[in-house]
Amino acid sequence: MTDRPAKILVIFGTRPEAIKLFTVVEALKQDPRFEPVVCVSAQHRAMLDQVLEIAGIVPDHDLDLMRPNQTLDGLTAALLTELGEVMDKVKPDRVIVQGDTATAMAGALAAYYRKLPVDHVEAGLRSGNIYHPWPEEVNRKIIGGIASLHFAPTTTSEAALLRENVSADRVHVTGNTVIDALHWVLARIEAQPSLAAGLDDLAERFKGKRIIGVTSHRRENFGHGMENIASAIRQIAERPDTAIIFPVHLNPNVRAVMNERLVGLDNVALIEPLDYPHFARLLSMAEIMLTDSGGVQEEAPALGKPVLVMRETTERPEGVVAGTARLVGTDSSRIVSEIFSLLDDKAAYEAMARAHNPFGDGQSSRRIVDALAQEVWGA
Repeated sequence: MTDRPAKILVIFGTRPEAIKLFTVVEALKQDPRFEPVVCVSAQHRAMLDQVLEIAGIVPDHDLDLMRPNQTLDGLTAALLTELGEVMDKVKPDRVIVQGDTATAMAGALAAYYRKLPVDHVEAGLRSGNIYHPWPEEVNRKIIGGIASLHFAPTTTSEAALLRENVSADRVHVTGNTVIDALHWVLARIEAQPSLAAGLDDLAERFKGKRIIGVTSHRRENFGHGMENIASAIRQIAERPDTAIIFPVHLNPNVRAVMNERLVGLDNVALIEPLDYPHFARLLSMAEIMLTDSGGVQEEAPALGKPVLVMRETTERPEGVVAGTARLVGTDSSRIVSEIFSLLDDKAAYEAMARAHNPFGDGQSSRRIVDALAQEVWGA
């Protein structure tokens, strides 16, 4: 390195990536040893833009690659080509990617083709099944085979990397940056309640009811799985003491099923996807989160909310081991039974609500930048 700041190309394209990287970008900006350059693929356009706005990030490069019903291979080909062109123009010293998306995988591969070191935020998550989550499990493994530095959120993810023969000095246990982001946005909401005032009407409408927050978007649940999830929500909604708030993903494989099965139920609110402040408020309002999302498994326990995971496996087993999350699959009767157990058994609820969140303390971004500084500058 010369005396100039190290140029770090930070690549992301989806809402979850943006949430988990904006605090890293901010930490890099505050360190004079680094010059962050932000490139977004816009793999998710509208949901990504919501996070960019609240975080105050204006991308240096915006590829705007989202297309209706695009195939994974078409998306991957476009990402690889376009991200490669950005790298040739920017000439970064290092590249940062996060998680398990097509954007992250293609970004890592494009960097590898240019012999640029890749640093992987949220490294080492493994379910052990390449089709659950699909295609994310393989995306992570590809990035793991390329990465120079692996920022593992937990000792469990560190152990997974070591089992894959990643050198121990390449792995840094940092916690998960999603907890940094959650603390940041909750502080913003406390100072400026209008940021999440869009849920005021639902809070009033469902006053006195026990709110269950729902998110669902996983590809492996498309079809029969989504139909089962909708059926379970209908059965849960038959309880007069409950209310369901469900920000419905934009993907038509989700939206068509939920609109067909759930529209018109008095205590089910099917709403548009929430921006980050409103989603953080939903986490605060909910008594239980029912989800197939990865991030919710990390965020909800930080607020003491039990998580029921509508998947057969999870690459975040720490929550299951700690007791903050429980795998329930997509069988309707199982989902309903588990929800009712938490609603009716106070001890069962408290056991999950009070379990220790294993995913971090809100200082992960700072640890990542410190590890980068040690790698680049030796200090």
